[in-house]
Amino acid sequence: MIARVKRWHAAPAALLFFIPTGARAAEDAGDAARELARKTASWAGKGETVSIAWRNLSSLGSPEWGQVRSAFEAAFREAGGHAGDLAPAADARLTLSENPSQYLLVEEARKGDDRQVWMAAWKRAPAASGGTQGISLQKKLLWEQDEPILDVAFPGSGMLVLSATRVVLYARSDGGWEPRGSAAPAPGKPWPRDPRGRLRVSGTAFQAYLPGLACSGSVEPALAMECRPGDEPWVLESGSRAMLLANFAGARNYFDGRVMVQTGLRKAVGPFYSAAEVEDQGRPHWLLAMVDGRTQVLDPALDEEASIPAWGSDIAGTDAHCGSGSQVLATKAGDGTEPDTLQTFAIANRSAVPISAPVEFPGPVTALWTSGGTSVLAVVRNLATGKYEAYLVAVVCGS
Repeated sequence: MIARVKRWHAAPAALLFFIPTGARAAEDAGDAARELARKTASWAGKGETVSIAWRNLSSLGSPEWGQVRSAFEAAFREAGGHAGDLAPAADARLTLSENPSQYLLVEEARKGDDRQVWMAAWKRAPAASGGTQGISLQKKLLWEQDEPILDVAFPGSGMLVLSATRVVLYARSDGGWEPRGSAAPAPGKPWPRDPRGRLRVSGTAFQAYLPGLACSGSVEPALAMECRPGDEPWVLESGSRAMLLANFAGARNYFDGRVMVQTGLRKAVGPFYSAAEVEDQGRPHWLLAMVDGRTQVLDPALDEEASIPAWGSDIAGTDAHCGSGSQVLATKAGDGTEPDTLQTFAIANRSAVPISAPVEFPGPVTALWTSGGTSVLAVVRNLATGKYEAYLVAVVCGS
């Protein structure tokens, strides 16, 4: 079955996107893809050209992933749709992710001012064994450069790289990624020595958060971005569903403690570097990596229940549900002068339980952001080369 959201939902100072969770599973991948393709063709209009881009954030292998795409494309043609990038009437961006019981194919479609989100699902084969054994982290190098990287995101089929001085759009070619344009934000006041930044994308549109600046732009027909001075809250995501609005301390490199959750609850907590949401026995908790070195465990009312020592300042959540609950990825404690690690933890009885081996990096992690689905984006300063490297790190549930 396909769940549908007619309009993007808005929250103060930011657009928050919600995907329905109650979709019933189709019989198999082909069934789900074909049903979604027919829906897309009907919505776009018979004979209309649709630009289609794909992204696989699941553990599904290349042969099966190819079958999903083939089933979608064949059904799309049979329903009267036409796929192409020449003067398209609509854009469709399809992302495959997963949870413990289903694969989820999520489509973000846009035609003029009309924006739609659909989700098709099919059942996963049962795991060979239960528990959390075999959970691992898989890292993939995406990009490296001399200038510090603040964030990397993927609008449509391109790649955006955000630094303190510019945002650059890259397009994939036979030789890798080639630049297709850049835009430079103009800070209204001096930035901190180690500024932070965040990208959020929706189709071909994007938002960029920088200290004291709120920027928005698009990558089509060419890269364009507008920035205005302001202290709007940043949107901190944990996976694709849980979100937190947090005010950034523009003269520092952390959040000042003023937060708001999706329910509208506002709270003043202590200053913190990063945040993630996890479940403990089915109950959601927000984790905040505080500037004093502790990680606070907050209940749904954002009151502190416990604290976790010995983590670093960067944590991130994903949609992965390995075993009985969700997980958080955390760096190790350090002073930023030695190689870092990233490890997966579960929260049980308000305590942190390591459930994967740590994955090692060639230097300290300088930024860690949720990258949708079961992955996070980690930026590392390579101590051997001096370059900044961006990695996609995926949580893989074992069998």
